[in-house]
Amino acid sequence: MLDGKIAVVTGGSRGIGKGVCLNLAAMGARVIVNFVSQPEAAEMTVAEICAAGGQAEAMQFNIGQGEAVQQAFKVILEKHGQIDILVNNAGITRDGLLATMKEESWDAVLDTNLKGAFFCTKAAARSMMKKRWGRIVNISSVVGATGNAGQTNYAAAKAGLIGFTKSVAREYASRNITVNAVAPGYIETDMTSSLDAAVKEKLLGDIPLGRLGTAADVAKAVGFLCGEGACYITGHCLHVNGGMHME
Repeated sequence: MLDGKIAVVTGGSRGIGKGVCLNLAAMGARVIVNFVSQPEAAEMTVAEICAAGGQAEAMQFNIGQGEAVQQAFKVILEKHGQIDILVNNAGITRDGLLATMKEESWDAVLDTNLKGAFFCTKAAARSMMKKRWGRIVNISSVVGATGNAGQTNYAAAKAGLIGFTKSVAREYASRNITVNAVAPGYIETDMTSSLDAAVKEKLLGDIPLGRLGTAADVAKAVGFLCGEGACYITGHCLHVNGGMHME
């Protein structure tokens, strides 16, 4: 279990992030639910955790802004004295074919999905190195391994997270900090709820297990990587996709 641990989950108010927050709190961690917009959703996540007997608090900051991240993590350390777990989950999409994609769409996705992980990992690792214990989990995507037409920016960022994971794992292993990635397939979230029936039917045909994943499916994988059962696993990318991509 994770009793006494402080966990920061970026983009923790909805979807996969919310599932991760609920599961880590159920495992005993005190969870910092990061959000940028929609404070109501973040507070609902906190309320749900507290109602179940867990500990959580919401914290607003933009992970794509280095100074904002530094200030936020400084506040967390001043209040709690430690950061034990970091889940780099926050992500956005700005889909479009490469031929018509604007530079702003490329930069927005890379700044949040990849650079945000850089900022947060760098800020959180200082505390972990001092304690000689830490768990970092980066939420990648199946498209980071397979690619996807219309998502060159998103796929590049998610593939970059896998390389980032392996490199940071090598740097921090001597301090007993494990760094892993989880690559979800198609998960039932706000991002997939807008897909029409025909698209969903085609997706299901590509998934051997025959269903879309849930936030809980991903959250359980993250929880495993944060627990003692995974203490000898680092630099690994765990695919949670129902078999649609196998390595």
